[in-house]
Amino acid sequence: MLLAGCDPLRVYIYKEGLARFATEEYFPPTRDNIDNICMHLTNYAINKENPNYEFNEDEEEDDVGHKRSLSSIFELLEEEGHDTDRIWRKIK
Repeated sequence: MLLAGCDPLRVYIYKEGLARFATEEYFPPTRDNIDNICMHLTNYAINKENPNYEFNEDEEEDDVGHKRSLSSIFELLEEEGHDTDRIWRKIK
């Protein structure tokens, strides 16, 4: 999304983007896991140091690793039976 102006409001939505994933399985924060930043954040700078981080070494494959194209995520969601048109409508 690009916010191009506030008055009047101008927003542009592009159907491609980047999806980033945490390198640890997510569990809601508790006193025991709140310090596990690789579980609660998707920042590349943090997760790239985790031994679980999967780098994508092939520019032709955008559906591998902890950073993926948004279109590959939507393809996966469609394969799982999710209504991606509905998701886009909700985003808009």
